Amino acid sequence: MNTDVGSSLALKGRILTFNDSPHNYDYWESGCVLIEGGFITSVGDASLVEVPNDVRIIDHGEDLILPGFVDGHVHYPQMNVIASFGAKLIDWLNTFTFPEEAKFSDKSYASAAAKFFLSEALRNGYTTSAVFCTVHPQSVEAFFTEAERLGLRMIAGKVLMDRHAPKSLLDTAQTSYDQSKELIDKWHNKNRALYAITPRFAPTSTPEQLEVSGALYRESEGVYVQSHVSENVDEISWVAELFPQATSYLDVYNGFDLLGPRTLYGHGVHFSDADIEMVKDTDTSIIHCPTSNLFLGSGLFEFQKFKDVGARVALGTDVGGGTSLSPFATMKAAYEIAQFRNYSLTPFEAFYLLTLGGAEALHLGDKIGRIAPGYEADLTVVNLTSTEIISNRMKQSNELAEILFSQIIMADDRAIRTTYANGKQVYKSDEEA
Repeated sequence: MNTDVGSSLALKGRILTFNDSPHNYDYWESGCVLIEGGFITSVGDASLVEVPNDVRIIDHGEDLILPGFVDGHVHYPQMNVIASFGAKLIDWLNTFTFPEEAKFSDKSYASAAAKFFLSEALRNGYTTSAVFCTVHPQSVEAFFTEAERLGLRMIAGKVLMDRHAPKSLLDTAQTSYDQSKELIDKWHNKNRALYAITPRFAPTSTPEQLEVSGALYRESEGVYVQSHVSENVDEISWVAELFPQATSYLDVYNGFDLLGPRTLYGHGVHFSDADIEMVKDTDTSIIHCPTSNLFLGSGLFEFQKFKDVGARVALGTDVGGGTSLSPFATMKAAYEIAQFRNYSLTPFEAFYLLTLGGAEALHLGDKIGRIAPGYEADLTVVNLTSTEIISNRMKQSNELAEILFSQIIMADDRAIRTTYANGKQVYKSDEEA
């Protein structure tokens, strides 16, 4: 893999980018995007984009060039517990996840896990993710160090837990504040790193810890908050016992000033109409994690209700509650869940959520998620005929919607030809090696 392709580069191929909605997009069957110094400077029909003589040209032919994919909710320490059999959420955490996360007290273990996770994310076309680390500050250090080496736009943070977890994974309200503050000062807005205050979920934080989480959010300019909400019915009942003063699980976070811009909540499966209105009114983002919701039997997300009120929604792989880092598996599961909710998620909506919609949910829609002048040069190149069955289906696919839907239903990581981040090639498939 060559991660240094120079400061100027021109990519040719089919190009698709969304503008402000799933239905407003630009598509060039023979397009060209010009990159200089890590930013996009020009894009359009290949016959109209002026490429200077000294700029390297990479022609991707019939491949589809898209904005780099966005994963709105993922646990990098859980890579080793993907495909752990037979448990609902709370039992799954206690049996598989917590013992694995305890190993991240070893920085070398965390570093190896971060490298593996990021290599797999790039293999699947993801260039930006909102990432849960563990309670250990060294897990954050390991993650941001590797992300910085690769030049990636990443959001991450130390998990905060001061109750209802193994002793080896507990901090306190004060240590969670102090350690988070130190990590914010070191990493937030350093190059392409962004920090997220990360209480795991309401049951594992005391009111005191949620209070300091809210304080960190208010006093640290531009930081994020990420957590979980309304994933599982037993979890919701537990939260109601722990926080009887709240009107709902989501309202728990509202009571501690943890809703608002740049707050990202995974799942949101079991929401009332009032909860969905609260999401919209506070400009909170909900991250739909479809493979996880199916695997753990958590429930069926109601995408249309969020769409109808104009709430911010992104897609998340979750991992290891989720079953794959594949964006195609994630979009396929989102489509299937929507079908159960009597809504047909269009291929344009799915790819919008994966690119600009995801970026907008992360409040990064002015930086990533589009192929347009001034945007950071994060790009994913998809081989539209990566397998024989897809190639056969493509012979019958004349419309862009059909082409995209074929990928959603049948593609996997073999479809990712190349991934670019910050204007540099950070992954290429064996076929391109």
